[in-house]
Amino acid sequence: MQSPNSYFMDVKCPGCYKITTIFSHAQTVVLCVGFSTVLCQCIGGKARLTEGCSFRWKQN
Repeated sequence: MQSPNSYFMDVKCPGCYKITTIFSHAQTVVLCVGFSTVLCQCIGGKARLTEGCSFRWKQN
């Protein structure tokens, strides 16, 4: 269930430029499907993006 401060975002892999949808409070490490690059890690209950990844908030 989403909390008021959470959101989904589209994250672009810096290696292959594929877009993956990630929850802002993801509890696991998220890898790129095509390039196996770590896109984000769980730090203190929030997803921290890996340096070099670009993102945008997902619209409803």
